[in-house]
Amino acid sequence: MQEIEVDQIICPDLGDLPDDLSEYMNEDYLLKTVDTEVLFGDPWWNCEEELNNCSDVSIPTELPKPDTHQQRQQNKLPAKTNDKRKRPRVPRSQRCTDENTPRPKRQRAAGRPKTTEAQAEPTVTQCSGTGSDSSPAATAGLSTTPPRIVHLHPSIQFITIPDTPQYQVVQTLRLSPPVIRFPLSNTATTPTYILVPAASPPCKRQVPPLSPVDGAVAPIQMSSSPPGSLSDTASKAMSPPCASPLSPSHESTCKESPLPPSPTVLDIPQVVKEYIQEAKAHMSQTCQEMETGLSLNSHYVDVQVSQREILRSGKSTNKLLDKELVIMGHTDRQKSLLGQSQIFEGSNGDKPKRYILLLGNAGMGKTTLIKKLCLDWSRDCIPQFDFIFLLDGKALTLTDPAFSLQTLLLNLSSFAPSCMDPEAVYTQIFAAPKRVLIIFDGFAELRDYETLLQTQEKDLVTSLQKDSKAQIYTVRQLYSAILQRVLLPGCTLLLSTRPRGTASQLLRRTDSLLEVCGFTSTNVETYLSQYFTDPAVRASALDCLKNCSYPHLLCWNPGLCRLVCLVLEQSNGLEVLPKTLTGLCHQVLRLIIEKDKSIHSHAEPQTQISVQSVEETQTQISSSSQMKKYPKNTRTKSSAEVRTRSRTQRARGAKIQEEEEVDGEDMKSVGGEVDRTEERELLSQLSALAWEGVKTNSSILPTGRTISTKLKAFGHRTGLFLSYQLRTRQVVSSGEKEGGGREDREETGGGEKAQKMGKRGRTDNVNTETGDKHILLWANPFIQSYLAGVHLSLSRNASDRTFLQTLPFQLVPKGRRRIQREELELTQQFVVGLLFHNRTELQRLHSCTETVFRDVVVGKQALVTKHIEGLSLGDLSPAQVLEACHYVYEASFTHGDGSRHSGSTQLVAHLAANLPEVLTFHGVPLNPADVFAVQNVLERGGAEGRSFCLDLEDSGIHISGLRALVGLSNINTYRACIADAITLWEQLEQSGEESLLQGAVSKFKIHPLKATQVCHIEHLAKMVNIHTHKRLSDSFSQSHSILAEGVPAVNELHKLEFELGPDNGPLALPKLWELLPGLQNLQHLDLENSKIGDKGAEKLADALVSLCFLEILNLSQNCIGDEGVKKLSTTLRDLPKLHCLSLYSNVISDEGAESLAAVLPHMASLTDLDVKYNKLTDVGAQSLGVSLRNCKRMKTLRMWNQCIPYGVFERLQLQDSRILWH
Repeated sequence: MQEIEVDQIICPDLGDLPDDLSEYMNEDYLLKTVDTEVLFGDPWWNCEEELNNCSDVSIPTELPKPDTHQQRQQNKLPAKTNDKRKRPRVPRSQRCTDENTPRPKRQRAAGRPKTTEAQAEPTVTQCSGTGSDSSPAATAGLSTTPPRIVHLHPSIQFITIPDTPQYQVVQTLRLSPPVIRFPLSNTATTPTYILVPAASPPCKRQVPPLSPVDGAVAPIQMSSSPPGSLSDTASKAMSPPCASPLSPSHESTCKESPLPPSPTVLDIPQVVKEYIQEAKAHMSQTCQEMETGLSLNSHYVDVQVSQREILRSGKSTNKLLDKELVIMGHTDRQKSLLGQSQIFEGSNGDKPKRYILLLGNAGMGKTTLIKKLCLDWSRDCIPQFDFIFLLDGKALTLTDPAFSLQTLLLNLSSFAPSCMDPEAVYTQIFAAPKRVLIIFDGFAELRDYETLLQTQEKDLVTSLQKDSKAQIYTVRQLYSAILQRVLLPGCTLLLSTRPRGTASQLLRRTDSLLEVCGFTSTNVETYLSQYFTDPAVRASALDCLKNCSYPHLLCWNPGLCRLVCLVLEQSNGLEVLPKTLTGLCHQVLRLIIEKDKSIHSHAEPQTQISVQSVEETQTQISSSSQMKKYPKNTRTKSSAEVRTRSRTQRARGAKIQEEEEVDGEDMKSVGGEVDRTEERELLSQLSALAWEGVKTNSSILPTGRTISTKLKAFGHRTGLFLSYQLRTRQVVSSGEKEGGGREDREETGGGEKAQKMGKRGRTDNVNTETGDKHILLWANPFIQSYLAGVHLSLSRNASDRTFLQTLPFQLVPKGRRRIQREELELTQQFVVGLLFHNRTELQRLHSCTETVFRDVVVGKQALVTKHIEGLSLGDLSPAQVLEACHYVYEASFTHGDGSRHSGSTQLVAHLAANLPEVLTFHGVPLNPADVFAVQNVLERGGAEGRSFCLDLEDSGIHISGLRALVGLSNINTYRACIADAITLWEQLEQSGEESLLQGAVSKFKIHPLKATQVCHIEHLAKMVNIHTHKRLSDSFSQSHSILAEGVPAVNELHKLEFELGPDNGPLALPKLWELLPGLQNLQHLDLENSKIGDKGAEKLADALVSLCFLEILNLSQNCIGDEGVKKLSTTLRDLPKLHCLSLYSNVISDEGAESLAAVLPHMASLTDLDVKYNKLTDVGAQSLGVSLRNCKRMKTLRMWNQCIPYGVFERLQLQDSRILWH
């Protein structure tokens, strides 16, 4: 039994207990001994909300018999007389079942001595049955009213239950609160026992059968709460529903899966439950905003998340995550999609995922998805967690050792509300870590996690484990301890990052890899319909977007889709959208500057007012504009900017407001009309800051550099900057600061009124802390990369040497690793696009004279052209070829009017003329925008008379992109995922496009095929089925004319390598045996290390009968024994073209060797046989040597192993030189 610590409290001295307690364990004695007002007057006994349903009390399936030791301890106890008159009490059944009946307030009798009460933590409980508080005598004969539940302290060692079927004994853990406490000084600590009444007959809920032995005591493992079920939401998710109808208040707001009601677990104190509810309410308000003007409720589109896998090579070297990830085809990716409710669930009934890595490139919506998860948790849609803490990577800028795990979770985490009792909350977090979800966001790259996962010093680990509440640690140390499972090892971790860089440490710990897939075409239309509320404007925007191919494809990225909508909204019906990413970002920046100038030109008469008055006035203007009910897409520019400015100023906090007041004069000058020179100077400074951030791969503005107030104000007004607040001091409510309780807090704005105030009220309360730290960061990664490109291409401060070093495909010294980052590649793409952009539109982006500007642009254009033309395209990797396609596309189509610059035309022509004929993108993920850039180069190559063979295998290309590339006339052949090719054929057949279908079928190639996944064999089996039946689907009874001779790719498949390994190989072997007879032209079959065994060898022997053209068969390392060789021998002798057979490293003994020796003379075409490292001895070796004399065409026989004596093998070599060691 588990020992539980006895609470040290003051209780009346009961003296020595007699051996027999049976006659004193009745209600009369308890009422005389214990103060009934304390016992039954406690709100825990009389609260209807807590005890209205009692049949859901956990009852064990079987109760063991009381041991003989307990029976020997039962003796009499001297009774104490008490003349107190017993007060009549209302039966519990009336108090529990009738929720609408008011309960009269009990009055304590005058002069009654007060019994010492235990300080119990309040706990809210909910049940689904009924209960009673009547005594056993009063309820005799009433089968529908069970007696009162009596809780006894652990110091009571043994209890004799009255002989009545209405009592059951269940042993539990420590109770909270204990109702009766009898400390015994001479008694050892024992487990707690609870008297539980039998279930009420009216409740029809089925319960497990009970033990027939009355008074039995259940072991602690059976009656204690299950691990992890320590909250309302957990019990809702796990307990079965009761027959009673659900209350409307218990209905879940989550649409995915309604949660059944269940009793509340008593283990969570009331103050912790209140904190959880406050956290949910606070998170529901603060997580609503996606960005300025957009909320999750009105603009969120449910993005798809796919389950990813990695190649488990088993090597301990550093692994590049983007190289280790298995790239699935579009068809397989659709099957691996997960709903948000499935993110934390195990697949196929496995245990829940505890270490989850969420991948996604810039703008894909990782942070938005995390906010949606937090919002779902606040609505009780993620019931497996009691707490969710969001830790941001930007907190790593706090380097002072002044934090503890408690302050980190309750103060520094995002969306955390004020906490009235941090000690109780922290204790609950440590008591049930499996009910805690910790989310890490704001980490730009995998390297940040890898650094945190480095082994810490032993002294630090010991200190963290011993006292994690000591405020002596840095944020980095605490982050590292959580990620390494030093602290809260049972919690669930969700880490978001971009899928680039080394991840050797992370991959060893992660048990689930997820990736945000981005928008589909349907998602794009949904997003636009939510963004533009006016139907006419929405239809116009959709038509404009569909007529512009490249911007439409860019909307695959949710972040870029937002920029496209901004251009559509502000461009006043612009018919032609920018054709490149450079043009799109240039247009967005221009609109931002014009909007800022327009607003401040109207606000110029108000510049004489103080900063605070300006904010109040603009807030009133914003409120009045909202009353006019303008549509979101037609809202006035001033009102939108005022809302943006007021929200930003509130988030910056009191400290920043003080700085603005000090520099008020500068703010006034910037707030007016900014002249052209000042605007150019500000953009030049912004560009330099953006390039510094790209070099360090950070979105945070450098803290060590002085940034002028004008620049800060300009960045905030235009929305280029965001202010992020780091709460470095403990956050408490206003009521706690003043020494008040919950009532004081509600009066000062912490109650219902504060909740109506929403995010603003909470933020203002937090900002009063003077110790908080504010950092500036870039609001949009694409605009940051664009401005960095402006600095490199147009600034005089960027020298030619620096410019050349940043150009793509640079050769770096040996031993140095080239930086492969998304921001740098975007910046390089923008550099090329800007240099060939229309110079008139670039006037506002530089601060030099026209002559100097022209010289700078012309000089750097020449450097880019020389660099790209000097590349050896055949030596570039597939990823670099893709980058080159993007560069020349940005240079060729950046002009808004569609004209082409001579230099840019020269670049695309050079690339198309020098690309290799076999153009491979194998293993490189291709998104829709990538496919468009490649298609542009291929079309230009077709105009030059060039044709290509495409390898799109393991690229994850969408079906629409595959169709676009396959439909090009200068594509001779293509390789792609077999399942995607079949899906494309089916779509073309359904749409009746016979010419495209014929080209797609005839151009498709799969030779040679290397199967590394189980799905590869499944897809091949499907194609072989099409080849055999000569129709695309079973719904068509007649064969298709295009498939009259089968699938050309199957006819031309000559080599199949089965490389699934010993783990996954056996899973795909049944499918392999089925499809092999359809590969009648197969010449090379490699089944090495697939654990075929003797049974598999028998299946293979049956399939080999159809492979008349087979020349090479590799069966090495397959656990094939003598029986398998016997089956194979009869088939191998009939293969007319087999010339190479490998049975290396199997379990063939002398018997199997004799079977091979018998058929060798009949295998006329066999030239090479390898049976090394088997179990044959000198007997088998001599049999093969004798048979070899009759095989005139045999060239080599390798058969050495340790079982053959050296002398025997040497003699055989002397007899026949064709016998080799290796």
